[in-house]
Amino acid sequence: MAENGTLECITEHERILQEIESTDTACVGPTLRSIYDDQPNAHKRFMEKLDARIRNHDREIEKMCNFHHQGFVDAITELLKVRADAEKLMGQVTDTNRRLQDAGREVTTQTEEVIRCRIQQRNMTTTVEKLQLCIPVLEMYSKLKEQLESKRYYAALKTMEQLEKVYIPRVSQYRFCQIMAENLPRLREEIKEISMSDLKDFLESIRKHSDKVGETAMRQAQQHRTFHSAVAKQASMGHYTKPVYSLNGRTHTHNGLMMDDDMGEEEEADEEILTAHDLVDFSPVYRCLHIYTVLGDRETFENYYRKQRKKQARLVLQPQANMHETVEGYRRYFNQIVGFFVVEDHILHATRGLVTRAFTDELWNMALSKIIAVLRTHSSYCNDPDLVLELKNLIVIFADTLQDYGFLVNRLFDLLFEVRDQYNETLLKKWALVFREIFELDNYSPIPVETEEEYKVVVSRFPFHDAEVEKQDFPKKLPMSQSVPQIYTQVKEFIYASLKFSESLHRSSTEIDDMLRKSTNLLLTRTLSGCLQNLIKKPHIGLTELVQIIINTTHLEQACRYLEEFITNITNVSPETVHTTRLYGLSTFKDARHAAEGEIYTKLNQKIDEFIQLADYEWGMAESEGRASGYLMDLINFLRSTFQVFTHLPGKVAQTACMSACKHLSTSLMQMLLDTDLKQISMGAIQQFNLDVIQCELFASSEPVPGFQGDTLQLAFIDLRQLLDLFMVWDWSTYLADYGQPTSKYLRVNPATALALLEKVYRGMKDTSKKNNIFSQFRKNDRDKQKLIETVVRQLRSLVNGMSS
Repeated sequence: MAENGTLECITEHERILQEIESTDTACVGPTLRSIYDDQPNAHKRFMEKLDARIRNHDREIEKMCNFHHQGFVDAITELLKVRADAEKLMGQVTDTNRRLQDAGREVTTQTEEVIRCRIQQRNMTTTVEKLQLCIPVLEMYSKLKEQLESKRYYAALKTMEQLEKVYIPRVSQYRFCQIMAENLPRLREEIKEISMSDLKDFLESIRKHSDKVGETAMRQAQQHRTFHSAVAKQASMGHYTKPVYSLNGRTHTHNGLMMDDDMGEEEEADEEILTAHDLVDFSPVYRCLHIYTVLGDRETFENYYRKQRKKQARLVLQPQANMHETVEGYRRYFNQIVGFFVVEDHILHATRGLVTRAFTDELWNMALSKIIAVLRTHSSYCNDPDLVLELKNLIVIFADTLQDYGFLVNRLFDLLFEVRDQYNETLLKKWALVFREIFELDNYSPIPVETEEEYKVVVSRFPFHDAEVEKQDFPKKLPMSQSVPQIYTQVKEFIYASLKFSESLHRSSTEIDDMLRKSTNLLLTRTLSGCLQNLIKKPHIGLTELVQIIINTTHLEQACRYLEEFITNITNVSPETVHTTRLYGLSTFKDARHAAEGEIYTKLNQKIDEFIQLADYEWGMAESEGRASGYLMDLINFLRSTFQVFTHLPGKVAQTACMSACKHLSTSLMQMLLDTDLKQISMGAIQQFNLDVIQCELFASSEPVPGFQGDTLQLAFIDLRQLLDLFMVWDWSTYLADYGQPTSKYLRVNPATALALLEKVYRGMKDTSKKNNIFSQFRKNDRDKQKLIETVVRQLRSLVNGMSS
């Protein structure tokens, strides 16, 4: 086994030696390390093996050197022989070279000169070529500077674009080109800032010029409205007409008609047609738009422009606080708004996409809502109908102007209906003052007419027709007072004033007719009716005035059909048309007349009360004075004279007033007898009171107002008459026996009334018996009468209690 191990070790060492001989030196390390990793003392055996191999190689080298030594010696010998010839050749070559150098030195000098010239020529050619490349760049840059100085920014941007894309890339290696390239972005920013500054100046300029632009546009629109009827007439005659007005270079024609060139030139000579471009320089916005488009930042510009215009729109839409005071305030407000949207319309059509139709429509809708709110607020402060009418005309021109530019204005015409209501309210307030003044200045007496000319003047102002009055000779009197024709004339003036608002509203005749009738109804039913009611309630209006007011309202009521005809003639709408509104004047004047009649009844009763308050009865008198009381005779005389005035009133009114007065007088006299403050009444006072009632009955039977049948008026005093007869005749047995029967003589005497008066008479008799104690027989008669009264009182009380139970 030891021998086998030794043999393996020798074989391994042989392999390692072969590997060392065949591999690179750098890779020997791992091989040698493997020697030390093997068996102990293996390296010693390897070293021995290595020494043996080295000795073997040395022997081989020695053999090889010995084999080639003779050849080496022969070669050295040959070299030594050649050395002499080589040194000789070297000398010849050196001499030849010296002579060649001497000969070629001049040629070399000339050659170097030629080379230097060639290099200079080449450099010059290169320089010319480079300069030819640089000169256009410099020229373009110089051109750029000139364009910037002359504020031709759009052209400057185009030049920059050429420099960047065409010229600078050709000579980009030069520093000046690099400097140019670095300056171009800065120049672009400067152009953007300058153009933006110009845009801001433009926005400020159009804000200032919007008023003028709007004024021009609205004036031309007003001219269009003024000449529209003439244009239509010429069209119907087959003539042609020129465009009425033109804004922003767009011509507005109507009905497709054009006038001859000669006529057009003649009208243009009268007034030059201005456009928005004539009043405002739009070049800054065009220039800025082009600049931002070239710079690729158009969206930023569009957003900025629209944002600023929205801000300006809000400023334009903000009215002045005192705008409602004058029409000029409204005109300036409308001019600014029209100018704003005329400019926007021009921008919309002159640029591509800077503003869109959707943007202008959105702006207009926002503005329209604000305008309507402003006009509602400010028009409500206006109390002058002339100012409201001028405002309406401005709104119509404003709407027509913007409608020609494609803006929807239906809401403005709807607003005009609200303004119309405001206008009618101001008219009603104005005419209320007119009516009050007419009523205050009226003398409430029939109109005296001295001559036929005066009669015709009155009839021309008021439709009065009365055959009986016309038959009378002059001088004569018309039944109504002077306020009637004045009221009638003012109602017609109101209709004219109301009609003015309906002009240019693009409404049909039927709608205008309906408007006029409704506003006239308001005048009659509210304003005139209110003035009449207030007039009737005034304290200084007496019975005579009230009678005249009734007569006046009767004639005004009859004139209502003429007012309807008046409106029909204005609007040419037949009153038989379906849905035609009728005038409510009949009910108005009937109500006023009824109020006047009621006031007549009230004042008449108040006058009767004043006379009654003058009554001064001596309720304890022993005997009557033998004649009626003075206050009552004065009252009857007053009633007679008053009812004579009532002859001009309709029969029923006078009869009702007379009956009302008699009933009130009867009631007042009855209340006087039954007054709780009156404790006792003598029979003498009853007799005196009976005389006064007899005078009242005589007055009633004298027929102070014609038309009463039989003793109808006397029945007003029947309660008093039966009560007094009962006491005067002292017929208590009959009263008590027949009480409750329809044929009773004292049917109108109430037991409670008879009881109250009888108790007062009883107390009066007791007081009288205390004073009269001279004759005992008289005292005995009084005692018998008192007993009778006590019996009657008990029976009356039983009747009263029976009625209450």
